[in-house]
Amino acid sequence: MRVGMILAGIGTTLALVSTSPAQPASLPPGTINQGGISVLVQGSGTDIILIPGLASSYEVWADLASRLRQSHRLHLVQVAGFAGSPAVSDPDGRVAAPTAEAIAEYIRSQRIEAPVIIGHSLGGEVALMLGARHPDQVGRLMIVDALPFYTLLFDPSATSETATPHAAAMRAAMLAATPEQAKAMQHASIARLAKTEAVRPGLAAAGISSDRKTMANATYELMVTDLRPELGRIRVPVEVVYAYDLLYGVHASHVDAMFRNAYVSTPNISFRRIDGSFHFVMLDQPELFAGAVIKFLNQ
Repeated sequence: MRVGMILAGIGTTLALVSTSPAQPASLPPGTINQGGISVLVQGSGTDIILIPGLASSYEVWADLASRLRQSHRLHLVQVAGFAGSPAVSDPDGRVAAPTAEAIAEYIRSQRIEAPVIIGHSLGGEVALMLGARHPDQVGRLMIVDALPFYTLLFDPSATSETATPHAAAMRAAMLAATPEQAKAMQHASIARLAKTEAVRPGLAAAGISSDRKTMANATYELMVTDLRPELGRIRVPVEVVYAYDLLYGVHASHVDAMFRNAYVSTPNISFRRIDGSFHFVMLDQPELFAGAVIKFLNQ
């Protein structure tokens, strides 16, 4: 199916490049450190935890945060090893799963009651893990342009077992790439991730500041982790927000079907497509994205 080919190209980009609109070496004073994450708290009101994607910084949420912090308490997560933050080592070479556990512990330690979780890309995978593995700790989930099994972008019939050789090859290629090769891949791929030209230079530049091993391990983990068997454990409302653009070269109905089929076992789920956007929906369509979030929060 051609949609698989088009979106697989976008998915490959996500695995090969580090992207973020900012490159903070450290978060501002007042940041709370919790295992493999750091959390910047802003505003007051209903709690919202915002989880960025692969190699992104918390700054990816800057526009949304500016709209919400007057009426909500925002917990902006920075994953260790991404966008200039110091890397930490996991014995099993994982990133997403330890991040989910760190956020769960953060929720417990800070005594946060039923927070809204919003996650983009890898952050969406983390949000699904939280909902399925810690169902009593979350209030509702918004998953932004993420599937419960990353390799579905390449192969709709994939399993964790069939994905493993490809994931291993991808990890090895990422670790073996020279700085020059990595830079070239970033600049060549950013146009597939963000439609808005103004944000592309920052996205490309930020990749340099992410830890290569963390990136490679996260990519491998995402490619072999199939969360679909866990989706039935999620007890709270879930909304999946995903991007579409005519430049994908396929009809929107194909993209609609891919997302709905991937989440078919999820109870209490809704979908919202945002057109005229690539993967970074919050950067390409900030008004439409913020409107979708606000509507979700008010339901």
